[in-house]
Amino acid sequence: MKKAVLASAAILTAVLAGAALVSTQAQSMKKPVQVKLQLKWFPQSQFAGYFAAQARGYYKDEGLEVTLLPAGDANPVGAVMAGAADFGTTWITDFLVSREKGQKIVHIGQMFQRSGFTLVTLADSGIKTAADLKGKKVGVWPGGNEYPVVALAKKAGLTTSLDSSVAAPDITAVTYPFDPSLVFPDKVDAVSAMTYNEVNQIVGLGFPLQKLNILRLPDLGVNLLEDLMFAPEKVLADKNFKASGMTGKEIAAKLLRASIKGWNWAVQNQGAAVDIVIPKCGNTCKGSGAIDSRDHQTWQMKEIAKLYYAGPTLKGFAGYLDPVAYKANVDLLMDLGVLKKKPDAGAVDYSVWEAATGKKMGTMK
Repeated sequence: MKKAVLASAAILTAVLAGAALVSTQAQSMKKPVQVKLQLKWFPQSQFAGYFAAQARGYYKDEGLEVTLLPAGDANPVGAVMAGAADFGTTWITDFLVSREKGQKIVHIGQMFQRSGFTLVTLADSGIKTAADLKGKKVGVWPGGNEYPVVALAKKAGLTTSLDSSVAAPDITAVTYPFDPSLVFPDKVDAVSAMTYNEVNQIVGLGFPLQKLNILRLPDLGVNLLEDLMFAPEKVLADKNFKASGMTGKEIAAKLLRASIKGWNWAVQNQGAAVDIVIPKCGNTCKGSGAIDSRDHQTWQMKEIAKLYYAGPTLKGFAGYLDPVAYKANVDLLMDLGVLKKKPDAGAVDYSVWEAATGKKMGTMK
């Protein structure tokens, strides 16, 4: 009798083990969840962390198959809200303005902790401070990308032609479509340029750094944050994202966790990261000016790393939106009249970042 009981137990154990094996195999064969992430611009090293996470299998490790969608000069918020993508990247001004206008989007991760926005002038122009812009023409970008210049002008006590209520503005804004060769230096005295892109393009136009003066807006008190990750409220509230058996928040945390891992790798392996980016950026690899594509993307990767490894990231809190920095951005935009009221508490969801990193909001020291 005892032998029969032992035999039955052995059979039961074998059956359970077999069932567990089948369950494990079924889980491993489960199709990855399809996710679309809308980038703010064309493919380039500005998004190296996402491309690295894709190429190195970090998204796959989270059970995701992520498609990275270039936006060009289209608005990424509009693309996401139209259903073309599940998540997106944009600048905080665009995010907050869109939220105030009724676009139900939520901030879930802050990838860049320092603004890369600059104004570039010729070294012999006499423009060395914001106050020196009085009476000058300044090249700005459309679509909300002009706000940093407006903020800098206001801090210096200057008005711009972007304010239609001002009869005789101190600064004349000249809108240009992102290619500095179209306006600099013949049509403007100073031109908007990102540290990682247009600054190097201007060098390629025949103006070496020693012949330029670069006004870095964060150094002048205007650090409007860029390149954050956002999600529609309806995605985060989804109880069964694309029939995956996981909630939208769980998918968001997986996406953010893998993206942070990709960014950490990219800034620590910049040459290899550029190798990943080059096949994807095509005609946008080079930009304007006589700069080799690889050289330009290498420059870009180096400068992007500085924007990522700043603030909270230096303290081990990559992807964290520092509440102090956030409040400063909101206050600045309200002072400019860009925002009419403070965003509601639902604009930022720290629970996604907490789930992605295992850290808690408010514990950074």
